[in-house]
Amino acid sequence: AMALCLKQVFNKDKTFRPRKKFEPGTQRFELYKKAQASLKSGLDLKAVVQLPPGESINDWIAVHVVDFFNRINLIYGTMSEYCTERSCPIMSGGLKYEYRWQDDCKYKKPTKLSAPQYMCMLMDWIEMLINNEDVFPTRIGVPFPKQFQQVCTKILTRLFRVFVHVYIHHFDSIINMGAEAHVNTCYKHFYYFIREFSLIDHRELEPLKEMTERICH
Repeated sequence: AMALCLKQVFNKDKTFRPRKKFEPGTQRFELYKKAQASLKSGLDLKAVVQLPPGESINDWIAVHVVDFFNRINLIYGTMSEYCTERSCPIMSGGLKYEYRWQDDCKYKKPTKLSAPQYMCMLMDWIEMLINNEDVFPTRIGVPFPKQFQQVCTKILTRLFRVFVHVYIHHFDSIINMGAEAHVNTCYKHFYYFIREFSLIDHRELEPLKEMTERICH
């Protein structure tokens, strides 16, 4: 069911196609293949996220940020018909958590948006960053900027909010589509990765704390 679902999303709307691919032949592509191979081999997810010996931490983080962006974008794409201006007028995670959008361009101050608006702004903002050679350099020998990990923290923190919203507001839809195992695996992989490299402030993880304790041992 999940495969069919994803196929429909790919066909339905180009917005939810993966927005960044690694160029074959590049060092980053080889690293991505290595990461995907260990993921498919059924290794423990905690082991999968560890930095391979001799690899650069920034390259490893870059590969994962792009991969998580593509996968979470796709997960939200499967949910998007259930996440509307009417059903989700505020980007939130239950009654306690509300997320406002700020991007220093159009929205210079934190601004209330509906969940679909927030998601759209978020995916466009991340796509712009990961395709910016000054932030995510792809050429060999071009160094990462000093603030690279800070930028990745911001990206991952905001991607985490997609999980918060999807799990808290659209979990019934996930179950109805038979996508629970797929979403949970993606979440666990994401969670182990950000914990391994301390990439998100633990306070940001609070909304899914109970669920995380249950599924991420």
